[in-house]
Amino acid sequence: MHPMQCPACKDEVLVTLELHDIEVDYCTGCRGLWLDAGELELLFGDRGMAEGFLHAGATTAEEAPRKCPICNTQMEQHTTDGAHAVTWDGCPHDDGLWLDHGELGAILQHGSDAPGGETIAASLRAMFPAESA
Repeated sequence: MHPMQCPACKDEVLVTLELHDIEVDYCTGCRGLWLDAGELELLFGDRGMAEGFLHAGATTAEEAPRKCPICNTQMEQHTTDGAHAVTWDGCPHDDGLWLDHGELGAILQHGSDAPGGETIAASLRAMFPAESA
């Protein structure tokens, strides 16, 4: 498989980081993250919690459209509900989702009740903190 290009920077190559058997693709330029399908649920430690969080919100068009680094299809933008609302880009073919710098930290503020999930979430919050208000 050839290296993935950053959907935000467009000319930066994503590097793969591994933590607790979960791989995330990271842009050293804009510090955004690509999560393959199913990886967010691994970060939360619970599929229902991850899907509920991501699908509680609306489809938006607040940012410039981006293309999926896997299939090159224009991604759809979504904004979550709640106190830590996040606008994220998702592949319409369910290849994965793109999070700008600070957005994973905002999502992980919700934590996880699953065994081991909080350990993973705490590690990732330290690596990818939410942006300060």
